[in-house]
Amino acid sequence: MHVIRGLHNLRAAQRGCVATIGNFDGVHRGHQAILQQCREHAARWRVPLTVVVFEPQPREFFAGDQAPPRLTRLREKVRLLRDFGAEQVLVLPFNDTLRSLTGREFIDQVLIDGLGVKHLVVGDDFRFGCDRRGDFALLAEVGREQGFGVEHTRTFTVDDKRVSSTRVRTLLASGNFSAAARLLGRPYSLHGRVVRDQQLGRTIGVPTANLPLLPQPLTLRGVFAVVAELENGERYPAVANVGFRPTVGSERPTLEVHLLDFAGDLYGQRMTVYPCMRLRGEVKFDDLEALKAQIERDQARARDYLTVAIEGQNSAERARAEQDYSLPLATAPLGREAISSNTISSDSYSADDAADANDG
Repeated sequence: MHVIRGLHNLRAAQRGCVATIGNFDGVHRGHQAILQQCREHAARWRVPLTVVVFEPQPREFFAGDQAPPRLTRLREKVRLLRDFGAEQVLVLPFNDTLRSLTGREFIDQVLIDGLGVKHLVVGDDFRFGCDRRGDFALLAEVGREQGFGVEHTRTFTVDDKRVSSTRVRTLLASGNFSAAARLLGRPYSLHGRVVRDQQLGRTIGVPTANLPLLPQPLTLRGVFAVVAELENGERYPAVANVGFRPTVGSERPTLEVHLLDFAGDLYGQRMTVYPCMRLRGEVKFDDLEALKAQIERDQARARDYLTVAIEGQNSAERARAEQDYSLPLATAPLGREAISSNTISSDSYSADDAADANDG
């Protein structure tokens, strides 16, 4: 797998490829179907499969904190793209230079002069370019002139509805982790490296592993029953707080994890955290004693859910849990606390839509 940051880092050997373009946020089952579609063409052409993504994502560039929260960091996205067959990921910096390109300039500079694309797979509603002329029809026209194929993506549905990143975000916000896993093709997870922090948890008898999060809108926020997986593959029931810890105050979002049956030093280790059930929202308590009492209640609820849930499942539910790596994922319906995905109006540069064409 080659990660290419910017067109200027493309080498001659990396030109000539089958390509697709999008955010690929979450690399859900719809994205996986697109990658399979691309792999078929790449095998026929005997060229690498290249995925073009933008950093930051266009909506983040235009809307900042009002942009939809990410499902995956770039690091995790690249790993997933590799796992599903991408051989090259071209990361284009989304900036004023890129957004000022016309549709034809984008095609010439990125697809023809840059990638030397042999075949392109994009959504038929794919839009790009500051002149708003970049669309599927223009790509097909230039493709005929320059000798590369253009094909629209196949729609992938679950329960007769198109799988999209927006749909995944809505399910996660509602606490329906089981349904989100069906769309993702895996349980949703958070990743990071444990760092030293204020260590306030130790002072109230609740040591936590702290994983800093990027200063971006949060997909999840609140307190959750989770399963924590360490670098060695061992898994532990745990309670996690995702957010800004209002009682003690925090300027940056943090994933704070208390492992229920673990004693040891986790500093410097990478950890994967699988949210299984939402326990409550973040609350600012009057003092640390009140916070400690609530944490004890959270621990009891989490332990009960994580240890009892699977025993109470019927055979069909157990089979589904096994597909989800034996995680007891909550199936909560959309409730009052669901967080709507943020949307923004169209900008004059519709590469925002272009980047989201394979995303939803």
